[in-house]
Amino acid sequence: MRVAVLGAGSWGTTFAKVLADASSDCRVRLWARRPEVAEEINSFHRNSRYLGDTVLPANLTSSADVAEVLENAELVVLAVPAQSLRPQLAGWKPLLPAGVVVVSLMKGLEVGTDARMSEVIAQEFGLPEDRIAVVSGPNLALEIARREPTASVVACPDHDVASWIAAACTATYFRPYTSTDVVGVEIGGIVKNVIALAVGICEGRRMGDNTKASVITRGLAETTRLAVALGGKAETLAGLAGMGDLIATCSSALSRNHTAGHLLGQGLTLDQVTVRMNQTAEGIKSAQAVLDLATHLGVDMPITDNVVAVLQGAISVDDLGPRLLARDLKPEGEHSL
Repeated sequence: MRVAVLGAGSWGTTFAKVLADASSDCRVRLWARRPEVAEEINSFHRNSRYLGDTVLPANLTSSADVAEVLENAELVVLAVPAQSLRPQLAGWKPLLPAGVVVVSLMKGLEVGTDARMSEVIAQEFGLPEDRIAVVSGPNLALEIARREPTASVVACPDHDVASWIAAACTATYFRPYTSTDVVGVEIGGIVKNVIALAVGICEGRRMGDNTKASVITRGLAETTRLAVALGGKAETLAGLAGMGDLIATCSSALSRNHTAGHLLGQGLTLDQVTVRMNQTAEGIKSAQAVLDLATHLGVDMPITDNVVAVLQGAISVDDLGPRLLARDLKPEGEHSL
């Protein structure tokens, strides 16, 4: 099997490693934007910028030439920043092999269109829904790269395609489940980044575990509301792609969005946070798009609303907690999701 992975950041490189570890017969080629990254992978089997001393499998090679990486690929995996996806796809479309299946690892909404990444792929590549899949779940890249046991979800409208992809990425330490609920899986991966910013801010303000647990729980509720409004299934958000991903992202220092929120809570500006971090925190980019989509659908998302207000400087990080508690009283339960 020939697999092309486009994007040599932490998650793209890690998922390429998973595919290569899953089968020694699988030929995995990783596109790196910078030639020196491709050279390090090919010569030393490492991507030290993102994965430190992690040794990459011999059947994983890299190139800065996207045409070379895509040649004869049966499966194409996309792992680039969400906001740069569309223009890159336009350039890659002529190089796409016929009959290929495309997998999205990205967790973001496109600013300006509020489109999910699978929708952007369908629009730019002109592919039918049954040839586009998404992978999401509690996927902290460095832990997976270290072969720490992890479960995830592969979602595609065609169950057979989802099962084929799941078989290709089943390693001793990586266990994929399948789903046909692409909307629910994607929304879970998108909104959890915004909730993780809120949790990080609370932690940066030295708020306790009660506060963080409350934000995580109510964050799951508003994530579920949005997913269901878009046609997703509530039960999807109770699983790995919803609650599982949310817990991991909101709790770990390895989470980029949690880290970004923590730095904001400590008083750093957005520009200072960007300088401090060397990876993209998708929640910062996607928060406004999530709120725009919720507003359009009439979905109440108070945590997202307040995170956007913090990011835009409309309120201070000190105001976030009190604003979340100042809402009208109501019962908790199914009808108050």
